[in-house]
Amino acid sequence: MKQKKYKILMLSDLKEGTNSTLKNTISLSKMINADIEFFHVKKPTDIVETDSQLSAMRTITKEHIMIEKKIKNLIAPISEEYDVNINSSFTFGNVKNEIENAIKSAKPDVIVLGKRKQKTLGFIGDNITGFVLNAYRGPVMMASASYGLAPEKELSLGFYNNKTETLNLRFADELIDQTEQPLKSFNIVDSTNDSREKLVSSTNKTVDYVFEKNDNALKTLSSYLVKNKVNLLCIDRGDQTNNKLNVIRGEIKDVVNKVNISLFLTNETSYSAN
Repeated sequence: MKQKKYKILMLSDLKEGTNSTLKNTISLSKMINADIEFFHVKKPTDIVETDSQLSAMRTITKEHIMIEKKIKNLIAPISEEYDVNINSSFTFGNVKNEIENAIKSAKPDVIVLGKRKQKTLGFIGDNITGFVLNAYRGPVMMASASYGLAPEKELSLGFYNNKTETLNLRFADELIDQTEQPLKSFNIVDSTNDSREKLVSSTNKTVDYVFEKNDNALKTLSSYLVKNKVNLLCIDRGDQTNNKLNVIRGEIKDVVNKVNISLFLTNETSYSAN
């Protein structure tokens, strides 16, 4: 049977970290057999500083050529190195509107964003990540520049407060098949018998760890993930009909801000493919 082909939409600001985000994206694409669409949007007001329409048009045309060249120089060598085709596009306009249009047009199976060190609420501005998570209910990967995926590097997958057997992803099997065994599950609970992180159970397929909930729990978890070379942490986004969804989103925001490795936010439960 022919393997299903998925589609990844990578949203980029073309700033520092874009190269590593591309490598994360390529790595994911090879694991799940996906095409890559690279998209960049820029506000015209960021480049136009004149009231003259003619001058503004010239500036935009010049900027268009520069961006096109920058994207080509960024994508071409990495595309050749890892033998993967990457389609790219960019536009000028309202950032949120254009991102929403790109999502509707591409109909991606997963979106990839670059993850900032210690602060990730935005790849273009401080609220874009939140906007993407609200506009797109499918899976979103937030790629870490320091501790993320790399092509031809083994995947070490962790799960945060989530049972692996209920992983809500179209391509869950493809992802888990690429994973270093056993799988690792990390849980933060209200209290334990010990203030330190500890192993609570182990089988041939899954190793479970539990951390006591306190002000330093996520910092401890982040250090533990890095120490154990986990390079992708899956987080359940919850159910849109759940009255605790806002609580779940708050927890996700905390994890995004404090955990340094690449993160994979799953579908919200009521999300379905087009």
